[in-house]
Amino acid sequence: MFAWFQRLLPRKGDFFGMFEAHAATLVAGAGAMTRLVEGGPREVEIALVETHEHEADDITREVLTEVRRTFLTPFDRGAITSLIAAMDDAIDEMHSTAVAIDLYDLRTFRPEMKEMVAMTAESAALTAEAIQLLRDISRNGARIHVLTEKIVRLEGASDDVHAAGLKQAFEEYSSQPMKFIVAREIYKHLERITDAFEDVANEIDGIVIDHA
Repeated sequence: MFAWFQRLLPRKGDFFGMFEAHAATLVAGAGAMTRLVEGGPREVEIALVETHEHEADDITREVLTEVRRTFLTPFDRGAITSLIAAMDDAIDEMHSTAVAIDLYDLRTFRPEMKEMVAMTAESAALTAEAIQLLRDISRNGARIHVLTEKIVRLEGASDDVHAAGLKQAFEEYSSQPMKFIVAREIYKHLERITDAFEDVANEIDGIVIDHA
């Protein structure tokens, strides 16, 4: 009798748990990227980025399924789907970067590339912290804004590093056009990662503004 009654109650999905699990894939993926550019086992780290991207895809599908099935959600359904999509874009861009590194058989990385990957890792850590704080927006709103502001500033700093690195590569590889083309492609991918994290920060900010 009680089990029948429970089935009639509005369903509540564990969206916070799923967001946190996805954020963990971002941190893990960024960790693999960091080890890759710092000389870690190339094939292993590239494979790990792909593994974490697949894990993130599974979580994203679970979130989208739960949104359709759940009667009571912690905040607007559109905000839930937009946030998880932005988070998934970030890990997708990491994967695209790893694929490009593998495709071009890049084995040494310019200092600016390493700096941009470090910014990616910092953005992932800040995102994970902000996601955890969403469980109590009213109490944590101010702290969340501090974290998202840091992510946005990292994106701006990454743009500067990208421009400097590209200029340096152009000057250094003036007689080796293929090397410059490869460097430009990797820089482009790295820039897209921090762009994606900025989108995540903006989605989080929107949720805080609407629910704090």
